[in-house]
Amino acid sequence: MKQSASFLGLAETLKRVRGTRSKNDKVRILAEYLKPLTPEDAKVAARIASGRASERGSKDEAQVGYSTLLGVLREVTGANEGDVSRIYLRHGDLGEVAEELLAEKKEQPLFSEPLKLSDLEDAFARLRSLKGQGSSVARKGTVKSLVLRATPLEGKYVVKVLTGEMRTGLVSGLLEEAIAAAFGLSKEESARAHMIIGDPGDLAEHAARGDAGQIRIQPFRPVNFMLAEPMATAAEIAQHFGGLAYAECKYDGVRAQAHKSEGKVRIYSRRLEDVTSGFPEVVEALGKTSGEFILDGEIVPFSEGHPLPFQLLQRRLRRMENFDEAARKAPVTYFAFDLLLRNGKETIGLPLSKRRSMLSRLVQGTAVRMAESTDVASEEDVEAAFRRSRASGYEGLVVKDPDSPYAMGKRGKGWVKLKEELDTLDVVIVAAEYGHGKRAGVISDYTFAVRDGDRLRTIGKAYSGLTDAEIDEMTRRLKEITVKDHGYRREVKPEIVVEVAFDSIQRSDRHDSGYALRFPRIKRIRTDKGVTDIDTIEKVERVFAGQRLKVDEK
Repeated sequence: MKQSASFLGLAETLKRVRGTRSKNDKVRILAEYLKPLTPEDAKVAARIASGRASERGSKDEAQVGYSTLLGVLREVTGANEGDVSRIYLRHGDLGEVAEELLAEKKEQPLFSEPLKLSDLEDAFARLRSLKGQGSSVARKGTVKSLVLRATPLEGKYVVKVLTGEMRTGLVSGLLEEAIAAAFGLSKEESARAHMIIGDPGDLAEHAARGDAGQIRIQPFRPVNFMLAEPMATAAEIAQHFGGLAYAECKYDGVRAQAHKSEGKVRIYSRRLEDVTSGFPEVVEALGKTSGEFILDGEIVPFSEGHPLPFQLLQRRLRRMENFDEAARKAPVTYFAFDLLLRNGKETIGLPLSKRRSMLSRLVQGTAVRMAESTDVASEEDVEAAFRRSRASGYEGLVVKDPDSPYAMGKRGKGWVKLKEELDTLDVVIVAAEYGHGKRAGVISDYTFAVRDGDRLRTIGKAYSGLTDAEIDEMTRRLKEITVKDHGYRREVKPEIVVEVAFDSIQRSDRHDSGYALRFPRIKRIRTDKGVTDIDTIEKVERVFAGQRLKVDEK
C-alpha cells in the first residue's frame, strides 16, 4: 500500500498558490500537486486547500477555538500574551502568528516523524469525535501533538484550516478547475460533480478514482442550493425580466432541502447539514406525499395563516427548549418552491414553469404548502407584490424566470430578490476591534450605542458598509480617541456617529440596552451629528413595538 504523502508538500503548494495573483497559475500549481496523489490523499489535500477540516455538511466540525490555539502556541513556544498580541496586530491572521512563533519552539516531541496527510485526517477525525466531559483537554492535546511535530510552515496551515481562514485565493471555481486538470475531467464535468456532491474532498477522491463523470443527483446526498441575485428596485427587476415572471414571497425561515426515498424522509440545511430531527412535523407532512423526490423550500415558523418571528425558530434550532415546548411556541410549515428530482429522474434542467406544475401535483392534499406566488410583468406589479409580501410579515420577494433551469450553487439572474430595511438608527461608536485577513491592521468592527437619558446603552455591532478608505480614516480617528486599549479591542470616547440600517429588533440580554439589531450594517458616517443627536432607547422601543413580527429573546 502506498504511503501517505507528506503534509509539508501541501503546505509548500499552498504557499506558492497564495504567492501568485494569476488564477491560471493557482490552478496549475495545485493540479500538479494533486495529480500523483492516491484518492485518499487527494480527498484530504483538496479539503484542506478549500479551508475545511471536515466534510461539508458534517454535523461535527473539527474547528478549534482561538483560545485553544493561542494556549497551545504559548505552551509550545514560550511566548507570553503580550508577544502574541503584538504579532497578531501586525499580521491579523492567526496562521501567520503560528508560523512566526513556531520558528522558536521551546518544547519538542519525544519522537518526531514528518507529518503526513493521513496524520492530519486522523487528527481532524479525532477532533470531530470529541464530546462531553474532558473533551476540551483532549482537544487541546490533539492540536498540540500536531503543532509539536509541525514545521513553522506546516503549523501555519494547521492553524489556518482549524480556524477556517485559509485565504489562498482558491475560490470554489479554481479548486474545481485544478481537480479537473489533475485527473482529466472537463471543467464542466468537475463543476457539475462538485455541485452535486457538495464537498471538494469527495470530488477530488472521485476524480482520482476516475468516476466523477458518473455522479448523479440521488436521495440523501444533498446538493448545493440555487441562489438569488439581489436587486435594488422594482423597476430594475421589471426591466431585467422584460415580461412575465413569478414573484414569490421571500420567507424568513430556514432554507431546507427535503429528500424522500423508500418511505424515509431527510431534511438538509443550506450548509448541507442533516437537520431532520429538529422538524418531526415537517417529516410527517412530507411522508404523506407519494414517490421519491428532492424538494427545495423553506421551513417557516407559521401559525393560523401568518408567519412568526424567525428568532423563535433559532431557539428551536439551538435546542434552547424541549421539542414539545418549542413546537408549541414556534409551529412550522414547509413551503416548497422547487423540484430537483422525481422518481429517479433529475428535473433541474426543466423550465421552472414545468417544475412548479409537477411540484404542485406532488404536494396537493398534504400539509406541505406551495410558496405563495403571483405573476408580475411590470414595475407596478413587482412593487404591489412586494408590498403585499411585506404586509403579510415576509422579508420581500424572490422573482423568478419561468424558463429558468435550477442552477445548483449558482447566484445567477434567473432568480433575483428584493428586500427592504426596517429602519435606521443614528448611533455612536463606543468600542471597536481590529479586523483580520484583508483588514489586518485596521479597526473595522464597531460596537455602538443609543442614548438612555444621560447614559449610553449598547445595541449592536457592525462591520460592513464602509469603503476601505472610510475604514482607514475610521482607524485613525478611533486610535486618537481611545480611552482604553485591550490589544485587539479598544474602548473609545463616544464621538463618532454612524447611521445603521437593520432588518428587525429583538429583545436580548446580549447588550445592556436590552435590545439587539438583526443584520445591522453602516449606511453612512454622520459627520454632521454629535453624541447628543443620536437616537434614544425610546425610538428603539417604538420601532420594536411597531414591527410586524417581534420576539423577546429573554
